[in-house]
Amino acid sequence: MHRQRGLSLIELLVGCTVGLLIAGGATKLFVEHLRDSRRLLLEARLHQDLRATAALVARDLRRAGFWQQALAATVPPRRPNPYRDVTPSAGTDADVTTYSFSRDAVENDLVDLNEASGFRLAQGSLQTLNGGSWQALTDPAVLRVTRFVVSPRRLTVPLGHLCRPACDNATMACPSLTVRSYHLELHGESASDTQVQRQIHEAVRVRNDEFAAVDCP
Repeated sequence: MHRQRGLSLIELLVGCTVGLLIAGGATKLFVEHLRDSRRLLLEARLHQDLRATAALVARDLRRAGFWQQALAATVPPRRPNPYRDVTPSAGTDADVTTYSFSRDAVENDLVDLNEASGFRLAQGSLQTLNGGSWQALTDPAVLRVTRFVVSPRRLTVPLGHLCRPACDNATMACPSLTVRSYHLELHGESASDTQVQRQIHEAVRVRNDEFAAVDCP
């Protein structure tokens, strides 16, 4: 009979306490695992969205200054490139960039509305210039852009040695070529968790070099 009387109340309480401690620890580990998984998912999604946005900006900015009649700016009588202006131009970082490139089936040497392009940061969203108006490129309900900086880089390549006789770029006005590139800096945070933040840096080389139309002496 002594062996068949079962657990005492104290033994039952101790067993329940131990069981609750184990269950509580397992629940805590499970909750932390879910939280870490959610954070990793938000980080991956934020990084992917920022990378895709930076790639789109770089791909479009790379076409700045494209002109179907570019040869006309190099031989007399020269015509200026109507798409040559790109902002920011030099020495100044900005949170907006504007430029244009030819999309004409037949070149008309004019910057039409559909040829003007650009990007800017406004109200936590990266916006693109399309058809003369700014439109949201990113959704602030998912991705909140906190910083967008465009830093211009310019490298002047002298072409005076191609003149006959040679022209000294250091002492006189000679033909030259300006190679333009831009450094893009894009920061963002998840709208679901502001602690999840990422940043992307991208270098863009404009394919259309800027030619200084100066005659050889």
